[in-house]
Amino acid sequence: MKAAIVGMGGIAPIHVESLKTIGIPIVAVCDNKPHIASAFGKQLGCPYFTDYKAMLAAGGFDVLHICLPHYLHAPVAIEALEKGINVICEKPMATTVEDAKNMIAASNKSGARLEIIYQNRYNPGSQAIKKTLDSGELGHVVSGFLHITWHRNEEYYTQSDWRGRWSTEGGGVLINQSIHTFDLMNYFLGNPTAVFGSVANRAHPSIEVEDAAEGMIYYGDVGVSFYATNNHPYNAPVALEIVCENGRVMLSGASASIAYNDGRQKSFPLDEKTVKIYGKDYWGYSHIVQIEAFYKGTKEGVCGNEGLITQKLINGIYDSSKLGHIVAL
Repeated sequence: MKAAIVGMGGIAPIHVESLKTIGIPIVAVCDNKPHIASAFGKQLGCPYFTDYKAMLAAGGFDVLHICLPHYLHAPVAIEALEKGINVICEKPMATTVEDAKNMIAASNKSGARLEIIYQNRYNPGSQAIKKTLDSGELGHVVSGFLHITWHRNEEYYTQSDWRGRWSTEGGGVLINQSIHTFDLMNYFLGNPTAVFGSVANRAHPSIEVEDAAEGMIYYGDVGVSFYATNNHPYNAPVALEIVCENGRVMLSGASASIAYNDGRQKSFPLDEKTVKIYGKDYWGYSHIVQIEAFYKGTKEGVCGNEGLITQKLINGIYDSSKLGHIVAL
C-alpha cells in the first residue's frame, strides 16, 4: 500500500509521522502553497504537487489522506473515490449532511474505502468506557453530559483564510473544536435521535460562526447536556460523563474512570505508551492507532456511515438553533 497526502497544514505532520512509523511509503504530497509542497516533497523524497487534480491524475498510490480545510473534504474525497482510490479524511467529514452522503455514495459505487479520522475513539480510556458500557454491567443509561472549554483568540481566525466562515469552515466551536467529543458520545451511546441546541458568537467579532454552544442531545429517552466554548482562558481537558443505573463512567482528557454504586472504582490513566503517540493532548493521541488499523485491517474503523451520524448531529444543532426548537435526527 502506498499513500499520498493533500493539505500539508497543521495536522498533516501527524499523518506523516504515523505513516512513517507503520512503514507505509508516502509517494506524493500536495499543497496549494508551492513553498510548503516543495518542502514536504524534499523532506519525504517524493513528488510534490500544488494541484490535487494533477496528483490524482498522476496516481501511483492506493490511499489519499485528506488534511484540507473543511469545505474541500467532500469534493476532493469524491473525486478520489470515483477513481477507486481509498480515502482517509480528517474531521469533520464534510460541512453539510448532503456532502457527507455524496461521499458515501461515491465510496459505495466504486468500492473504495472511506475512513473518517475520529482518533479519540482509539484512546485506551475511550476503549475502556466502550467495553464497560457494552458489557451491560452498569445497567441502562440514565443521562450524561459533555463539556469542551477551550481557548481560541482572534489571531487564530484572522491568520487563516478559511476559518470563521460558514462557507468554508461550516461552523465554529461545534464542527471544529468539539466534534471529536460529540463523536465519542455517539460511539458510546449509538445514534442520537433528536437535539435541542443554541449557538452564538460571544467574543469573536471578526468571525461569522459560533464560539459557544449549549443544549441537549437525545438518545431515545436519554438526555445528554452539552456545553462548548472557545472563550475559556486555556484549553481545559474535555469532560464527558455518562450516568447509568449501577454507576457512571467519566472521561477527562484521555483518562477514564468508572465509579460503581457499590463503591468500587476503576481508573484508566493516560499511560506512557499512549503519550508517545503523536499529537497535542487535546487532539488525542491515537492517530497512529486508527491509521495503522485502517492499513492492516486489525479493527473496525470509522467508515463513512459512522461519520455521517456525527455529521447529522452537528448540523442538527445548527438547524435547531436557527429554528428555535427541537430537531429530529
